[in-house]
Amino acid sequence: MTLPLIVAITGATGVIYGVELLRVLKSLGQPTHLILSEAAGMNLAIETEHTLDEVRALADVTYNNRDVGAAVASGSFRTRGMIVAPCTVKTLSAIANSFTTNLVVRAADVQLKEGRKLVLMVRETPLHKGHLELMSRAADCGAVILPPMPAFYHRPQTIMDLVHQSLGKALDQVGIEHELFRRWDGHGAGATTASMNGQHAAGRLAGARLPSPFDGSPTEVS
Repeated sequence: MTLPLIVAITGATGVIYGVELLRVLKSLGQPTHLILSEAAGMNLAIETEHTLDEVRALADVTYNNRDVGAAVASGSFRTRGMIVAPCTVKTLSAIANSFTTNLVVRAADVQLKEGRKLVLMVRETPLHKGHLELMSRAADCGAVILPPMPAFYHRPQTIMDLVHQSLGKALDQVGIEHELFRRWDGHGAGATTASMNGQHAAGRLAGARLPSPFDGSPTEVS
């Protein structure tokens, strides 16, 4: 039996990370249990064309964030871990201080006390010292702090390429195989050619237009 992965979407900008994570996991046949915060629903309407029902349909089970008696609120309910994508600083703070005021935080606290993987894709910038101390405290409790900071060695061509690279790093943490981005395999005989191609691509980047994953329209790159 494949254990379910808990996915929580909170109200930080970057709700597409959570939505696309659910899509990817569904395509991989990985069961998911979804918790949407109240603010996540608001950001879904602001940042995407998706409805709440469409997002909920991507998961196998969905929970109300106020339902602290749900299955995922207990350590006896087995899961393979939890990814919070994106994770607000408010949620980070509650997790770091075990302030289990809602199901997202309670489920996250369960992962930590049971020694399971908890991945927090914290979305905030810039960060003051209080934010950094919260990350440090959560990490001390066992959480993986994984802000969506995409790399560029895989030569992303679209915004979704950047999204997939960050999601791929999160899936690596919970041991789920994927092919979301090209992994680095060292620089060998082809490094010179690759470097030259990269320079040509960089020269073409100014004024380029990358397709947006949200509405299909191009997005200016400056």
